[in-house]
Amino acid sequence: MANENKDEFLDDIESLEAEQDRIEEEDAAAEVDELEQMRAERDEMKDRFMRALADAENSRKRSERDRREAEQYGGSKMARDMLPVYDSLKRALETVTDEQRAVSGPLIEGIELTMRELLHVFEKHGIVRIAPKVGDRFDPNFHESMFEAPLPDTKSGDIIQVSAEGFMLHDRLLRPAQVGVSSTPKG
Repeated sequence: MANENKDEFLDDIESLEAEQDRIEEEDAAAEVDELEQMRAERDEMKDRFMRALADAENSRKRSERDRREAEQYGGSKMARDMLPVYDSLKRALETVTDEQRAVSGPLIEGIELTMRELLHVFEKHGIVRIAPKVGDRFDPNFHESMFEAPLPDTKSGDIIQVSAEGFMLHDRLLRPAQVGVSSTPKG
């Protein structure tokens, strides 16, 4: 009977050891799962942090670009509103005759000084004239065709008349030059 008890006792010990091994394996597997879960959370947090960092950097760059654009182009509405003043001064000076200059010299000189000062202010703020000449090629990026007409001794697309000069503000078009363009002459 002692042998039976001893065998039972050994079986119980083996059974307990097997149970302990199973529990240890389950605990190890649970620890591995927990570790994997923690790594996944860490990776997700790292990804979210990197995205937030990138968003902050993009916002900073966007704000800087918006600030530069506001600085360069913020006055474009006022600049556009000043163009008719330039046009009026230019037309007034183009109509002055030698006789009028002799009679009203100081007045005309004052208008010319005003025109030069206006052009100086334009230049100071990055406003540049687009002044095409008759015979230049029409460029839709800088010119607006007011009419087309066949004109002998011209090619289709040649400028045949300039109605108004155009203006750029830095690299943006404020107003295209208004021109007449030759269409293919009939012949």
